[in-house]
Amino acid sequence: MSGHTRFDLIILGAGPAGSAAAHVAARTGLRVALVDRRAFPQDKLCGGGITGRAMTVHERVFGTLPPPDLFTTKPDFAFYAHGHPLWAVQDAPPMHMTMRTGWDAALLGCALSAGARDYTGHRVAAIDTGGPAVPVQVTLESGPTLTAPALIGADGVNSIVARALFGRAWEEDQIGFGLEVEAPPIDPDAPVRIDFGAAAWGYGWQFPKPGSTTIGVGGLVARNPAMKATMAAYMDALGVDPDRVKVKGHHLPFGRFRRVPGKGAVLLAGDAAGLVDPITGEGIAHAMQSGALAAEATVAALAEGAPDTSLARYAKALRPIHRSLAQARAIRPIMFSPALRKLFLKGFAGSRRMRHDYLRMMAGEAEYDDLIRQLILRSPRYAGRALRGAFSGG
Repeated sequence: MSGHTRFDLIILGAGPAGSAAAHVAARTGLRVALVDRRAFPQDKLCGGGITGRAMTVHERVFGTLPPPDLFTTKPDFAFYAHGHPLWAVQDAPPMHMTMRTGWDAALLGCALSAGARDYTGHRVAAIDTGGPAVPVQVTLESGPTLTAPALIGADGVNSIVARALFGRAWEEDQIGFGLEVEAPPIDPDAPVRIDFGAAAWGYGWQFPKPGSTTIGVGGLVARNPAMKATMAAYMDALGVDPDRVKVKGHHLPFGRFRRVPGKGAVLLAGDAAGLVDPITGEGIAHAMQSGALAAEATVAALAEGAPDTSLARYAKALRPIHRSLAQARAIRPIMFSPALRKLFLKGFAGSRRMRHDYLRMMAGEAEYDDLIRQLILRSPRYAGRALRGAFSGG
C-alpha cells in the first residue's frame, strides 16, 4: 500500500466508539477510513459486562441488537464491602457478560458493512491534525497517507489524537488503573460479584462466563500505589491460583472527562475523551453514543462546508453525558473516601430504595439524580459536604 488516499473522514480506533462513528458516517455516504493498529478479532482488557444502557445504545446506533450468542445474561448480583457480604439480589436489571474479542469484531463488522474502508492492522507513523482549511493527514507505517477534512480520535485512553491536540492523553492525578485475569470457570449460576473497597477509590469484580471467570480490581492510580499486591490479595480471597492466570493491566480514564473534546474538525470520542463512569468504570455505552454523536456532528458540518464547526456541534450533543459523569464524580467521595464511605455502605445496606436506584443506574434505566436524592434524604449533612467538596475539586 502506498500513495495518498482521500476521504471525507478518518477515524482512529475501531473499538466501540470508532466502529459506531464509522457506521453512522458511512451510511450517510461519507468516504470513511477506519484505522486501528490492531487486527481483529483481538483480546482487550475489559470486564466484559455489557449494561442495559449499552444494549439500548447499540440498538439505537446500529439499528439492531447484537448477536445473542455473544452473551450470557446475569440478573443475579452479590455485593460485598471490604470482604464481607453486603447484599444479594436475584432479579436485578440484567448484566450481559461477553468477551471483547467477539463483541469488538461484531461492531467492526457493522462499520465495514455500512461502507467504511478497513485499515485495521495498520499502525500510525505520523499524524497532522490540520487546521482551518488545512486537511488532516494520517500516515500509516504500511505506506499510504490518508487525508480528510475531519478526524475522530476513538483510539482509547492513550489516544495519539489527544496527544497531538493537547500534548498528553490524560492527567497523572486523575487516571485510574485496572488489573484483570481470565480465571477458570466457576459455577455457571454464580452471581455477578462486586466488591466495594477491594481497591482504594475503586472496586473489585468477578464476572462468571461460560468458559472463564473475569476477575479484576480497579481504582485511582494516585490512591493505589501497590495495585499488584491489591490484585494478589483479591485473587487469594476468591481462591484463584496466581500460577494459573496471567495478570493484565491498563489505564482507566475515569477521572475528569475532557470538557472540550477536540479542536475544530478533530473530535475525541469514548475513552479518548474520558467518557467513562467514575464510579462503575463502565464506558462502552458512552463510547458508542459519543462515537455516533461525533459522526453526526461531522456529517452536519461537512454538509455545510464548514468542518471546523464540528466541535461546537459535538460539544452541545455531549452535554447530557457530561452532566451524568459530573454527577457521578460528585458522589464518588461518598462511596469511596474513607471519611464518608460508611455513610454510603450503611445507606446501601439499609435502604431498599437506594439499592434499587443503584441497580437501575447500573442498567441505564436511571441517572445519578435518583441516587443523589437518596443520599441527601438519608444524611443531608454528610451528603452535602461531599457534594460541595467534589464540585470544588475535592
